[in-house]
Amino acid sequence: MNDRPRAVLHLDLDAFFAAVEILENPALAGKPVLIGGRPQQRGVVATASYAARAFGCRSAMPMAQALKLCPEAIVLPVRHALYRQYSRRVMALLHALTHLVEQVSIDEAFLELTEQIAAWQEAVEIARRLQQQVQEEIGLSASLGVASNKQVAKVASDFDKPGGLTVVRPGEEAIFLAELPARALWGVGPVTAQRLAGMGVHTVGELANLPEATLRAAFGRHGPDLGRRARGIDESPIVVEHQRKSISQERTFDRDIAELRPLKQQLWRMSQAVAGDLQRRQVAGGVVAIKLRYSDFTTLTRQMTLPVPSDDAIEIYRAGLTLLERAWETGRPVRLLGVGAHQLMEPTRQLSLFDHAAGD
Repeated sequence: MNDRPRAVLHLDLDAFFAAVEILENPALAGKPVLIGGRPQQRGVVATASYAARAFGCRSAMPMAQALKLCPEAIVLPVRHALYRQYSRRVMALLHALTHLVEQVSIDEAFLELTEQIAAWQEAVEIARRLQQQVQEEIGLSASLGVASNKQVAKVASDFDKPGGLTVVRPGEEAIFLAELPARALWGVGPVTAQRLAGMGVHTVGELANLPEATLRAAFGRHGPDLGRRARGIDESPIVVEHQRKSISQERTFDRDIAELRPLKQQLWRMSQAVAGDLQRRQVAGGVVAIKLRYSDFTTLTRQMTLPVPSDDAIEIYRAGLTLLERAWETGRPVRLLGVGAHQLMEPTRQLSLFDHAAGD
């Protein structure tokens, strides 16, 4: 890497699931469309079309609440296989530009263009052509951000949606970020934002002006990094391949469950699904974790390290059941239950009696 500024592009497909459904059925164009689970099964909104967003509907909102805001909305189930097909077509266009593509989800990715261009402005032209290509060849709207690092490019792609192209030139990062809410930054979730608000900090610029000592005292070793990001500094590289760190299953029940037996049945089914996924990927989990959400939306997680990493459903279930029995408040209604395997690694193969016999 030479000394010239990096050129990083972030692409985000606009209302992706809903946009694909509208492509498949043009009669939906301009109508409020909600993708997600059915309201009678406590479904949540996975994606809302922009027409639905105008009524206040948004992702992760309970479907029943979204339909109260927009009773005329058209509710469609999630079709992951279809969305993956469209995602692969978009990602193929990105990979045709550079091998330095970091796909971070089904509908967004980073591209590193630094070594492919002679002048920084060329990255903007590439972004403009790519945006047009995605629209004309696939039929999808994409918002793009171009900047000197990943974080600012990501914030830029969110700045002008849908269909925007926001450019933050080298040296302008802090100015661009300054007036945005602190929540716009990576690492600033609801809890951190609340703590910052208690310190009188509401914008990225106000965060950038805090002394490092103040940030360290408030947020520990992550404090100074938070300040650097607020000033538009981010040196994180493009990660071409993400190694999956966990495999999990979770289920929101149609009705709250307040008895152990049906919870155990659900846990067993999910443990089998997790084990099957582990086996297909030829990995084993070193840690088993469960997730419990009560009827009042109180959520807790618990985990346990296994003596030997495993891809076996029975072992996953036994560990999950131990955690469930320790964590669950007997009789308290459960809305959601989940189980997962973490710290994935190659499975340790144990010799069976037949292996021993073959070696004798």
